[in-house]
Amino acid sequence: MTAFLADSAETRYVDGPEGERFAYRRFGRAGTRPLVMHMRLRGTIDHWDPALLDLLAAEREVIVFDNRGINFSTGNPPAVMEDMVEGSLAFVRALGLTDIDVLGWSMGGIVAQGAALAAPQLVHRLVVAGSSPGGVPDLPAPPERTRRTVGKPVNGDEDFLYLFFPETEKARAAGLASLRRLDRRLKESHAVVGPEAVRGQLTAISGFQGFWHRRRELALPVLVANGAHDVMIHAYATYAMSQVLPDAKVVLYSDAGHGFLFQHPEDFAHEVNRFLG
Repeated sequence: MTAFLADSAETRYVDGPEGERFAYRRFGRAGTRPLVMHMRLRGTIDHWDPALLDLLAAEREVIVFDNRGINFSTGNPPAVMEDMVEGSLAFVRALGLTDIDVLGWSMGGIVAQGAALAAPQLVHRLVVAGSSPGGVPDLPAPPERTRRTVGKPVNGDEDFLYLFFPETEKARAAGLASLRRLDRRLKESHAVVGPEAVRGQLTAISGFQGFWHRRRELALPVLVANGAHDVMIHAYATYAMSQVLPDAKVVLYSDAGHGFLFQHPEDFAHEVNRFLG
């Protein structure tokens, strides 16, 4: 048994335009504008912290999904960012949705921005978590340890604690608690992004020129958030976005890193729910 609604949400499938099948879960408060959530590098629908999902679902309908060729979804894994964006929009349209909010974490934040740029009539509000538009001038590079850790074939608890949470006793405890909340789904599904898909994601990231030059086009309301000690995507990207987006709000957690949304699920969910209205 589980205390989380997200853990009991049924995995569903919808056919895409290229013969692929998208795996997704849809739960929460029916009749509200759906919040479509986009995952990080090497993440699946089973890598969302159920504590965060439940807090969001208390106020709105939440949709999590695997993009083309990822985990439970079929199709060719993308190797360019634009194809990830197109896959996201194909999934949304396959569900028949015409009015959504979008949240993206890390690489998913880039995909979410791309979706808002490509389909402004579809996306009402945008949440960018621990991410960047790409191409940010003077953005500090990740530490060498980060590059080595991300490049491992498999990451364990200590890797995720380093990548997502500051190296303090309190942050590590919050990180371990989040990792244990993921266990129920992951032990049942063994969800994983396969080697071909991982290579495609890394190729897409390395070859991505960025949306920085299109920043003024993101005229919709945007919530940008991160932890101040993010070793994956430096928090300067969050600050830089606040300087150039026409209608943005920034939330920065001083005691957190890339996984701030799992370290502070109650506070971040409150910020998101209030922002989305």
